[in-house]
Amino acid sequence: MTAIPNTEALPETASNARRVALIVAIAFFMQLLDSTIISTSLPQMGESFGVSAVAMSIGITVYMLTMAVLVPLSGWLADRFGARNIFLLAIVLFTLASLACGFSQNLTQFVAARVVQGLGSALMTPVGRILVLRNASKSELLNATALITWPALFAPVVGPVLGGFITTYLSWHWNFFINIPLGVIGLALVARFIPGDREADPKPLDWPGFVLTSAGLALLLYGLERIAHPEEAVLPTVLLIAAGIVIGWLAVRHLRRARHPLLDLSSFKVLTFAISTLAAGTIFRVAINATPFLLPLLFQVGFGLSPVDAGMMILAYFLGNLGMKTVTTPTLRRFGFRSVLVVNGLIASAAIMACAAISPQTPQALVVALMLIAGLSRSMQFTALNTLAFADIDAARRSSAATLSSMLQQVAMLFGVAVAAAILNLSQIARDRPALDLVDFRVAFLVFGAIGLVAALRFLGLPPGAGAEVSGHAPGN
Repeated sequence: MTAIPNTEALPETASNARRVALIVAIAFFMQLLDSTIISTSLPQMGESFGVSAVAMSIGITVYMLTMAVLVPLSGWLADRFGARNIFLLAIVLFTLASLACGFSQNLTQFVAARVVQGLGSALMTPVGRILVLRNASKSELLNATALITWPALFAPVVGPVLGGFITTYLSWHWNFFINIPLGVIGLALVARFIPGDREADPKPLDWPGFVLTSAGLALLLYGLERIAHPEEAVLPTVLLIAAGIVIGWLAVRHLRRARHPLLDLSSFKVLTFAISTLAAGTIFRVAINATPFLLPLLFQVGFGLSPVDAGMMILAYFLGNLGMKTVTTPTLRRFGFRSVLVVNGLIASAAIMACAAISPQTPQALVVALMLIAGLSRSMQFTALNTLAFADIDAARRSSAATLSSMLQQVAMLFGVAVAAAILNLSQIARDRPALDLVDFRVAFLVFGAIGLVAALRFLGLPPGAGAEVSGHAPGN
């Protein structure tokens, strides 16, 4: 990828960087809310289509696989046709596909609409990050990243609760129709406020790199997704994951040798990007991403709460995410990325492990306090990781870096859920019981807490002044 012209890489004002980040955040929220809200309405959708709820899972699978196939192409498309134009296209595709999902009359129509939705989603996340990176200077990157991080924090928490409410009191169709006003608002704001840009000398498309990267990612993610379903046969799942790893290795080998690679892997030579995105960052995201999956199950299956009561407990987790936003920037400015990622990482991991100690007899005030702490530390860690990842990435590598980051975050998200489901199932099998119990959740929380602790200590590998230009932290103070 060639360098982005300076006239396009430098923002005119700090307010412009915040405005672009806020617009991108609206689109991200629409996308992520849709991904989490659908799970609550699968039984009702299956009944409407005349199929089982299990059969409806294909709607989630095709969406995920479409994203996996097309995400690697997003950076090249942004350079070739302009990030703003591709982002507009992504919102149009996602919005129209949401409309088609809501009006679907059978499973075939719904699956076709989900494929188009996955296409829009595959372009939206990495290209949205590229827009933010191109319109924010290093001093503005922290605030801009905080804005585009909140959808990833809030949507997985509020999505199931909102989806259950909509499905119960309206109908499942409205889980998709609510995307229409968000999409229209996003289109209008992008067209009005985000400047156009295009790579001055776009490189030819690396077809072998595209095929290998997409195939490897799709096979790996599909295999990980199957782990979360104990009814799936084990051998095909293992073969899918193995094939994904092998093809992924071939893709890496090709990208390192190609003259014009689809993805520039030299970003991994940048220490801050490598640690926050590939090494400790991915490991920590696995632990963090498992939590929104485990908590609703813990409260409903382990505690015996109703979906509504469980949703109210999760609300405290959501409020913790929200409350940290006001103190993230001054905290990073005061202590720096290294100290925050280590200390806050230890706190977040301890909060995960503490979830293993609560029970239906635990005072509700203590459970709410724990949810607040878990949400606060999760928010801080996500913002710090997402900002540090691009602190030392130059303009020429931003498109590839944003695409690589999106791919790895997808893997971490699915891996977290897959491993959580596998731990619950293995614990239940080891106890030789027909149903999940509180002890199974305790095992899962302890395992993910330990994973988080290991990752938090790995951040000690960062230099004390890592990302100081972005955070404003003066090492030694």
